[in-house]
This record gives sequence, C-alpha cells and structure tokens, in this order.
Amino acid sequence: MNHQFALRGRIVTADSVIDDGVIRVDHGVIASIVDVDSHELSDQEREQLRELPRSAGTFLPGLVDVHCHGGGGASFANFSTLDEARRVTAEHLAHGTTTLVASLVTAPIDDLVSRAKALAELADEGTIAGIHFEGPFISPHRCGAQDPAYVCAPDVEQARQLLAAARGHAVSMTLAPEIPGAYGGGSVVEELVRSGVVPSWGHTDASDHHARAAMDFAQQMREQSVDSRGGGRGVASTVTHLFNGMRPLHQRDPGPIAEFLSDAARGGVMCEMICDGIHVKPSLVRDVYEIVGRDHCVFITDATAAAGMPDGSYVLGTVSVTVENGVARLTRGGTMAGGTSHLLECVRTAVEKAGIPLVDAVFMASMQGARILGSASIGALEAGRAADIVCVAHDWSVEGVWKNGKAVA
Repeated sequence: MNHQFALRGRIVTADSVIDDGVIRVDHGVIASIVDVDSHELSDQEREQLRELPRSAGTFLPGLVDVHCHGGGGASFANFSTLDEARRVTAEHLAHGTTTLVASLVTAPIDDLVSRAKALAELADEGTIAGIHFEGPFISPHRCGAQDPAYVCAPDVEQARQLLAAARGHAVSMTLAPEIPGAYGGGSVVEELVRSGVVPSWGHTDASDHHARAAMDFAQQMREQSVDSRGGGRGVASTVTHLFNGMRPLHQRDPGPIAEFLSDAARGGVMCEMICDGIHVKPSLVRDVYEIVGRDHCVFITDATAAAGMPDGSYVLGTVSVTVENGVARLTRGGTMAGGTSHLLECVRTAVEKAGIPLVDAVFMASMQGARILGSASIGALEAGRAADIVCVAHDWSVEGVWKNGKAVA
C-alpha cells in the first residue's frame, strides 16, 4: 500500500469547488488540499504540482448514508451470515458511500435484538458506522412497508434491550411522537438521549402539537444531559425521511410536517430526505433546502436489497417487495417500499433535477451524516480528516473510491 500519494483534479470541498487542486494523503489521512492556481504558492511549488497527472474526474468526499436497509441483493433485516451483510456495504462502497449506518425495520423484539448483536460485530470491525432502529415504536397507521403485526407502543424496557444489544453502536431510533411513551417523563426518548442515541421522528400520524412538543422535549433533554455520551451525536433529533410515512400537510389539519420544517428553520431538527427522484419530487427537495438550509437537511437512500440490482422480487424484513422500473413496492398493496438508489445517485438528482448547487448537494450527502454520527473525522475533504474520497466522471459514473486512503477495488 502506498502510504503517501496525491490526487489532482477538480475538488469539491465543504464550501467551494477547486477547479484544479491537489489532495495530499499521508497514512490514510488528508494531509493538505492545495489549489494549484493559488497566489500563495511559489512558482516552484506550482510547477511541481502541475507535474502531477490530472484526473478528468471530480473528487468528492466519501458519502455518508445514515439510513440504509440493504443493497446488492442483501439486506440487514434478512442476512443469514455476516458476509451477506458485508455485501450491502460493499455494494454502496463501490458507488461512493464510504460510511453507512445499517437500518433495521420493525420485527419481533427478539429478532431485532439478535440482528443488533450481529450488526454490532460489523460496527466493531468498522464495516458499518452504527445501527438505526426504524421501529418498532411507530404508528400502525403510517407504518408504510413495515409489518404492522410487530408495531408496538414505545416501551422503555424493550428500548433498553435493543440498545444493550447494539453495544454502544446504536445511532438513532425512529419514533412516532403521538404515541404515549415516546417522549416525556419516563419515556423512550429519555432513554435514548441518556444513551447518546438520536431520536428520529417518523412513521407518524402526529398532530402539530405532538410534533412540536416531542422536538422541544428532545432538545431540552439533550441540553440537560450530564452524561458525556448524551452529547456524543451531533443533533438533538432528526426526522425520518421527511414527507414519506407521515400524515400529509393540510391547511386545517397540518399534522407534523410544518412543525418539522419550522423547527429545522429555527436551527433545531435535521430532516432526512430520500432524494432519488421517486420518493419526493425534486422541486420539493429544493424547496425544503431553500427553506431550512443545507445545515438542516441530510440526504439518505432508504435503500433496500434491490439497490444496484435488476427489477424483480425481494424481501424487506417480513414483507415481500416487487421492483418494477427501479421502483420498489409491496407485492401486496403496492405501498412504496424503500429505495433502490445509491447515495451518489441522490446527489446527481439534487443537482440535475432539483437545481441544488453541487457543493451543497454533496454537503448534504456527506458532512450532514457525519454530524449526525458526531464524527469530525469524515464527511469533508479537508486536512486532518480521513482520506475517504470518491472520484466521479462527468456522467457521474464512479472512477475511483478510497477508504482511509486505501483504494477500493
């Protein structure tokens, strides 16, 4: 392995695009990023840099997906072996996602505990960044593609079982705020915040009142927590795939969506969006970005086993899914059932169909996930961070991926 190397080409940083820059990597860490045309360089330094071969592609930070169920024909809800689960991360890694959180759908508690224990092993080895429990404490009326037979009311003891099984690797848990026990004294949110886990509001039929009260409570809990792990994540709470799996906005029965947007615009919650051009119309993704700003949006895939795979039949937890023309739906009922895209495709949709600037679209697919994880070592191309790098061609095809400075086959 070459411990020191340099990459030259167009570079997307957190705040700008460098048309001709050099990324220097030293032992898996970005040592520096230099603009070849910088006036601060001496003539000799500039000439040395111009001797480096220049890629025709664009270098992006490794993408960070904090809500992913599967890919490459495998899923975290249905794997039989750890190698099968590793196939999910390999599929997304090859397409530019260098950090991935494994999401589990609603299932019997014993099954969730068993899967969390296995996924904790993958987190120990660094294959995944953590675990997201998308249920079982969600609304039976807004469970989407999840099996309503196993949806249950928020239960602190069951939540403790899940967190214990995850062994510190639980990142977030989706909750419907309107169901008693979700927030308030002695609630699941108290347990999550004390354990350094992010509450994520979603799969909800909540009124505007419950949505606002839940977010306020989570923020207060985070501010009051004296447990060092309580501040270990970067946000007080998130919204699980905004718009999808929740009561829609209506002027006389507003539900939770306007409250989520209001809270985000005031610097609070961070809103997930599945920017694949299917789950949310790209113009609406643009509108949310313009309303709350890039600092309160995070792009996710909600990807299932069908990501990177042809149309056909798949399984998501206990339910059967059929994919036609790249759209996954429940075989019985036709409800949309997760994504089939890689996160890089979401960035492309944001840029080409939503008209979001490249820098901000990349930011929402990299730095924002890193913020949720509470990590300052990933998410951007800047000195001191891990050399997680993606090189994409003009047509968005992947030309190269590096994880901790190591080239990915």
